[in-house]
Amino acid sequence: MVDIAREAFARVGLTVQYVNMSWARALYQAEAGEIDGVIGAFPGDAPGFLFPEKPAGHSRTELFTHPDSTWVYSGIDSLRNQTLLAINGYSYSPELDAYIAAHLDDPERVLVLSGPSPLSRAIQLIWERRTDVFPEDREVMNWAQREHPSQGRLRSAARIYESPIYIAFSPQTPTGKKRAEQLSEGIRALEASGRIGQIMARYGIDPPEFR
Repeated sequence: MVDIAREAFARVGLTVQYVNMSWARALYQAEAGEIDGVIGAFPGDAPGFLFPEKPAGHSRTELFTHPDSTWVYSGIDSLRNQTLLAINGYSYSPELDAYIAAHLDDPERVLVLSGPSPLSRAIQLIWERRTDVFPEDREVMNWAQREHPSQGRLRSAARIYESPIYIAFSPQTPTGKKRAEQLSEGIRALEASGRIGQIMARYGIDPPEFR
């Protein structure tokens, strides 16, 4: 999505500066107008933000476990005897978000990770059996495990949610609405030229996954 944003905005002479920070902090700074936008937002986890008409990708959230686990997901109630690991401020699905919010004070049910690079830590905790289940986007997990093959592959227990995913803009900056429109126009141009497929192929994602 960073690559897509850079090429889309380059068409109108704008340069994208990408800064890696925790999701919770990114939302806070965007809400305060300190940064222009956030990358990787579902429509439900950045309320009040300005969303482009065009998504920058398509997310498929799955539940990952240790490869030796035989646990089967059969709905939200099947998490009752599992420890779920979540990243602070992330949205996973309406149902799972509600479950996390309801059990934040129970570390036997929900553990929350914070910081700018929590994914590697989450994978490590699953491998060490210090937690049971971790929700993550399928393509993000694929990429992480290709980059660090020595960690081995986690088991996908279920796919629980699919949604378009966006680069959303701060409602507190005077250019937010315009940037959302420029991004949509840029993404349409990248789709029409076939450039979207070329960008995504670099990450092992098939172009039809872009919707």
